[in-house]
Amino acid sequence: MAFDQLRLSAEQLRRRCDPAELTFSSTAELSPLDTVIGQDRALRAISFGIQIKSDGYHMYALGPEGTGKTTTIRKFLEHDATDKPVPEDWLYVNNFRNPDQPRALRLPAGRGRQFRDDMDQLVDELKAEVPQAFEGPDYQQEQERLEQEFGKRSKSLFQQLERKAERRGFALLQTPHGMLMAPVINGDLLTPEELSRLQESQRAQIEQSQEALEQETRETMRQVQHLQREGRERARELDRQVVGFVVGHHIDDLKERYGEFPEVVAFLQEARDFLMKNVPAFKRISHVRQASPEQQAALTALPGAEQPSFDEYRVNLVVDNSETHGAPIVLERNPTVPNLVGRIDHQGQFGALVTNFRLLKCGALHKANGGYLMVDAIDVLTRPMAWDFLKRALKNREVVIEGVGEGLGAFSTRTLQPEPIPLELKVILVGDPRVYYLLLQMDSDFQELFKVKVDFNTDMAWQGNAAYDYGRFIATVCREEGLRHFSPSGVASIMEHSARLVGHRNKVATKFGDVSDMVRQSSYWAGINGHGLVQAEDVERAMDEQNYRANRIEERIREMVEEGTILIDTEGQMVGQINGLSVMPLGDFAFGRPSRITARTHVGMGGLTNIDREANLGGPIHNKGALILAGYLGGKYARDVPLALSASIVFEQLYEGVEGDSASSAELYALLSSLSRLPLRQDLAVTGSVNQKGEIQAIGGVNEKIEGFFDVCRVKGLSGTQGVIIPRANLKHLMLARRVVEAVEAGQFHIYRVDAVDEGIALLTGREAGRVRPDGTYPEGTVNALVQQTILGLAEKVKEFGARTEERHLPA
Repeated sequence: MAFDQLRLSAEQLRRRCDPAELTFSSTAELSPLDTVIGQDRALRAISFGIQIKSDGYHMYALGPEGTGKTTTIRKFLEHDATDKPVPEDWLYVNNFRNPDQPRALRLPAGRGRQFRDDMDQLVDELKAEVPQAFEGPDYQQEQERLEQEFGKRSKSLFQQLERKAERRGFALLQTPHGMLMAPVINGDLLTPEELSRLQESQRAQIEQSQEALEQETRETMRQVQHLQREGRERARELDRQVVGFVVGHHIDDLKERYGEFPEVVAFLQEARDFLMKNVPAFKRISHVRQASPEQQAALTALPGAEQPSFDEYRVNLVVDNSETHGAPIVLERNPTVPNLVGRIDHQGQFGALVTNFRLLKCGALHKANGGYLMVDAIDVLTRPMAWDFLKRALKNREVVIEGVGEGLGAFSTRTLQPEPIPLELKVILVGDPRVYYLLLQMDSDFQELFKVKVDFNTDMAWQGNAAYDYGRFIATVCREEGLRHFSPSGVASIMEHSARLVGHRNKVATKFGDVSDMVRQSSYWAGINGHGLVQAEDVERAMDEQNYRANRIEERIREMVEEGTILIDTEGQMVGQINGLSVMPLGDFAFGRPSRITARTHVGMGGLTNIDREANLGGPIHNKGALILAGYLGGKYARDVPLALSASIVFEQLYEGVEGDSASSAELYALLSSLSRLPLRQDLAVTGSVNQKGEIQAIGGVNEKIEGFFDVCRVKGLSGTQGVIIPRANLKHLMLARRVVEAVEAGQFHIYRVDAVDEGIALLTGREAGRVRPDGTYPEGTVNALVQQTILGLAEKVKEFGARTEERHLPA
């Protein structure tokens, strides 16, 4: 086999971005990026979700962290919201007939603030003008006239009663206990003793007259009481006239000003009616104002004698869109129930907590009404009851201010029951794909409410104007954050770094959070290096420093390999032993780690034993890969004979769990080496998945795996023959670090690609694998022939051993 055909050139290991192809000398020359690149699918979904007006078409934006979901959606919404109408203002006003149920009023944007100020001015003017009217001379004169009129009428009634009493021989006396009738003879009042000495007939006549007078007295008293009631009513009517005169023109002016809003006019009329009934409060202000300072202190110190505020006639502007341009866009970062649907505040009063309509506070749903509300999915799902309240508001298309306990029915009473506000908005949940699919599976309401899937991609094609668009993105970040601008070489280096992030030579990352981090770090190192523009070397320094901050564990493992604590051979040949490659993820950092894989075979019927699986260290995918090996061996070498062997395979010195099938080809090579007794090259490491047909399949983390073995070879000494065997299907994923590419260019390291097991085993053993002949055998001396011979030999030994055992147990 011509192994050179399997060896990759340096150009195949990393795609380069040529700075000479960039038509600018600095990103400062580029216009800011006003569009979102690489997210056509997501943008079309957002546009659809915004335009469709049917119920339930709220959006869920899903994608990994750092794809710029929130920023992208916000910029798109800001562009769309500009042309949308500004939503209405919302106010809560007092329900005079039922204060526990405040009413909601809507007004055009800006009119709500105006109405609030008008009502505040009305209250202030009434508090000043009405008491002043009670203190005026006209009021005082009219009040005195009424008092004189009813006093005169009452006096006339008593005078008439007195004359009647005199004609009948009685005198009318005023006592602390009321009016008394006393008989009079010859101008003198009779004492009880004198009355008792009179004749019976005379005494009876006096008592009869007294009874008649008492009846007339009672009638007179009724007339007097009627006059007093009439007087009080006339006085109240006078007070109402005074209040009405002052209140009327103010209310009428407001009704004329807001005449186009029937609900406002109705509220003003109701406020007027109740103001007319609230005369004592105005008079209380007047009395306090006319009192001396000492009297004022005494009056206001009395319980319940505090000055009236008339706050019940003010309004509570809960949503003010007077300064809003277009549709509102609200990003709620702490979506608790109060922050979403609002809350009812309380204040202390005489040792108790009280509330009123002016203590109603709006939530994010109120602020976003008529526009867009963005919420992080994890945040709203982890806040107690927030998800349920949000769903209820969207299903009912109205938002009700209430507490968590009240919403759950945990309390039988409540302080306020505000009128619901109609809801018309789009909600965009931003979250992880796993959360989306869990909600889709577990919550039927989610399927009905969030029907628009906004799926953000993590990469885009590296073609056309991709590098130029990246340059504009870098220019935007530099301008917004005051960073150093990039030279063409710096942009080219960022492009290559972006391709490494997604592990694909034909794609670049759209996780612009990670890209922005590298732009910031590169700008920093450009300043340290004294560069006015960020150069490629600054980007490389930033990447090296970032890796250095994170790779302590990787360096420690390399040290253990160099010291011989971890056994890894990078030279020579060994039977049944090979270097496999895996990736160790450590949060935000991952690195490739070589591991020694060994295989042993012997006579028996135990089949293939994966020691890691038996020790419960193997994950299901890794165990699946190991089971595939038995299928490959039986299908290729034992079609006509039983696969009579016992074999064991293990990752040596691997004490944590192992998952994935990327080492299945390496395990198979070790197994074939043990069966054929042909040694494998230890200067080569292997990665790749294998199927039962012997095809080598693509794996993940190919760059990290290659770089991991290269770094081990470098610390142990590069011999010029070392390298890595990878699947051909992974060629498009190669974006190796520059140190590896430079070593390949210098002939110090090699990368080989294979399509099938036969190519890999030939490369590892230096001997042809051998093609199967029509009779099912392989050419003499080839790897496959040696393996087949061993398997046949093992089957014969098992057969012979079985026959001898049977003979020993036959009866003599």
